[in-house]
Amino acid sequence: MKRTILFILSFAFVAVTINAQKIEFNHQTGKYLEIDGANIYYEEIENAGKPTLLFLHGGFGNIEDFNSVLSMFANDYHIVGIDSRGHGKSTLGTGKLTYKRLQLDVEAVVNHLQLNNIHIIGFSDGGVIAYRLASANNIPIRKIITIGATWSLSDAELVEKIMADMMTREGWKEIFNFYQLHNPEPNVDRPVEGVIEMWTDKTEDGYPLESVENITVPALIIRGNDDDSFPLESAVELASKIEKSVLFNIPFAPHDAHNKYPQMFETITKEFLNK
Repeated sequence: MKRTILFILSFAFVAVTINAQKIEFNHQTGKYLEIDGANIYYEEIENAGKPTLLFLHGGFGNIEDFNSVLSMFANDYHIVGIDSRGHGKSTLGTGKLTYKRLQLDVEAVVNHLQLNNIHIIGFSDGGVIAYRLASANNIPIRKIITIGATWSLSDAELVEKIMADMMTREGWKEIFNFYQLHNPEPNVDRPVEGVIEMWTDKTEDGYPLESVENITVPALIIRGNDDDSFPLESAVELASKIEKSVLFNIPFAPHDAHNKYPQMFETITKEFLNK
C-alpha cells in the first residue's frame, strides 16, 4: 500500500539557525562539458568523502539562484551545481530544448564526474528534471527535493495561461541581463523561445506525467501556498503517486518558497535528508 505523509503548515514556525561556512556559486570557478553540441557549465564545491548534493535551478535562472541557501549544506555535502542548457553560462546548441534534453545533460555531467550517493534539490524546472531523473533511474540517486515543480499536463496548460503575465514582469530584465553578460553565446531570443516551448510541451519529452509512479527514492515535495503555477490539488495528486513522498505546503510563500523562508527550508530539508 502506498503511503503519503502530507504536511500543510498553518501555524508559526520556529527554526533553529546554525553557523555555517559562507559558500556561493560564482560563475568563475567552474568547468564546461561538451554534450551533444552544447557546452554545459557546472561548478563543484568539494567536500571529500561526503555525499553529493546536486542543485538544479529553474527556468530563466542559473545556479547562483541557490546562493541564499547554499551555506546551509557546506559542512555535510559535496556540492555540485549545473547551469541548464541555454541558461547561465551553458550554451544552447542547435537542438530542441526539452525536459528530456536537460535530463540527459545532467546524467552526462554526473557520469563525467563519477558522482555517487546523490541527493538532488531542484527548483521549478530543476524539480521537473529531478522527477525525470528519479523516474528513469539511470544515475545513483538517494533522495530528491523539489520546490514549486510541476509534473502534469494540467500544470502545463495552467503555465500556458499565465505565461503572458510572467513574461512581462520587470524581474525578467535582471535575468536577461545576467545571461547577456555571462553566456558565451548571448542570444536571448532563442533560449526564451526554447523555454516557452518546453513549458508547453505535452509530449513524452516534456513533463514526467505518470512516470512519476516509477520513482522509488524518497521525495520531499515543497510548495509555496501562494504559488499559482503549481496548484495544491496537483501537489496532493503528485504525492499520492510517489510512494515514499512527503508534501510540505508553506503558507504565505511564493513560487520560490526556499528564498522566502530559508530557515524553514533548512530545518525541513535537513530533517528529510538525515532520516
